Amino acid sequence: MSLLNLSWKNLTNKPLNMLLSLILFGLGVGLISLLLVLNDQLQDKFEKNLAGIDLVIGAKGSPLQLILSSMYHIDAPTGNIPIQAATPFLREGHPIIEAAIPLSLGDSHRGFRVVGTEPKMLELYNASMAEGRMWEKTLEVVAGAAVADELGLNIGDTFKSSHGFDQNEDLIHEDAESFKIVGLLSPTGSVIDQLLLTRFSSSWAVHEHGTEAAEPHHPEDEGHDHEEHDHDANDHVHAEHASENNDPYPEGLLSYQDKQITSILVKFKGHNIQALNMQRAINENTEMQAATPAIEINRLYALMGTGTKALRWLAIVIIIVSGLSIFISLYNSLKERRYELALMRVMGASRGKLLALIIMEGLVLAVLGYLLGMLLSHGSMYLLADQMKATYQYDFSWASFLIEEAYLLGGALLIGLVAALIPALQVQGMDISDTLADG
Repeated sequence: MSLLNLSWKNLTNKPLNMLLSLILFGLGVGLISLLLVLNDQLQDKFEKNLAGIDLVIGAKGSPLQLILSSMYHIDAPTGNIPIQAATPFLREGHPIIEAAIPLSLGDSHRGFRVVGTEPKMLELYNASMAEGRMWEKTLEVVAGAAVADELGLNIGDTFKSSHGFDQNEDLIHEDAESFKIVGLLSPTGSVIDQLLLTRFSSSWAVHEHGTEAAEPHHPEDEGHDHEEHDHDANDHVHAEHASENNDPYPEGLLSYQDKQITSILVKFKGHNIQALNMQRAINENTEMQAATPAIEINRLYALMGTGTKALRWLAIVIIIVSGLSIFISLYNSLKERRYELALMRVMGASRGKLLALIIMEGLVLAVLGYLLGMLLSHGSMYLLADQMKATYQYDFSWASFLIEEAYLLGGALLIGLVAALIPALQVQGMDISDTLADG
């Protein structure tokens, strides 16, 4: 009979002791593995969705909330900001800003957020069109890959949005015009897959249904006097333009100075002193707030790190206790099996073979505990993935295995070896004559 088979029979001779050791070991390994997998996937989501954005400008409030709502779309916005106040950051040719992308948030469709923005939003996430075309007017929508897949959306489909981000039929804008899907995006693995993207003016059209759309306001016309017939002519031109395009807001974003947006995603041309000072200047001199994504995400990591460290230490303590359990189990088993082991020596088994037998038992318990821990870890991840996707619309994989989990196997084997070493060394020093006489 091989050492492995003999070790297994010895362990299963006392199944309750074996089960206790396995459960303790599996809980410790599983908790550490779960923390590793969760931390890796969360970091991957956060880093991938940074998208090179240097600054986020929005309403006063929590800077972390501003980042989470505008970049990761997992929190409520801090409020809205007037386009008039945001105009200096949105104009073309800014000496510091390379790209400024406005966002209008507040509505959703079956749990997925409807985001009013501009086409250059797609460039941030290297998104490309899989089918259809880019939106051209208000209420036309381009759907992210995950949204289209989850809701079964196709080109030409229509829907009515809901106020807020909860799935509540009472909040659907039933009397507003419907959104229309005109394009579907290819998968990117980033947050844009989870969004329904539309023109910046779509949220205005939905929330101002039943009222006449506001006329565009051109700031360069301020301070100039016009004749009444000039006003009539301009009104006629705007009305004709809107009618031709079937769009209540045919002009560009900056034409609607009396309107509001939620936030602006900013990329700098370079990281010079002016760029570094922009955040402080906005926070101190305006009614708006600016937040740096990298700083806020690092702060979030720090907040999460405290709890993660506490759980990791708890897992280590559980593993140490499980190691002691294995040691006690083998030690007690050894005292009961001394006569059996002495007989094995008489029948020709060497001291080294008995040593290997006891160590094999410790290693078998460690491997089984590790496998149980992996099952608990990735099984829990499977359940958490479904729950987190339902809550945040983010995909988390239960089948993702890390190199650190292989290192965890090495640590498990080491603990099994150490736990079995003292009982194994006792076998080495056993006196066969005395043991057989006592037996």
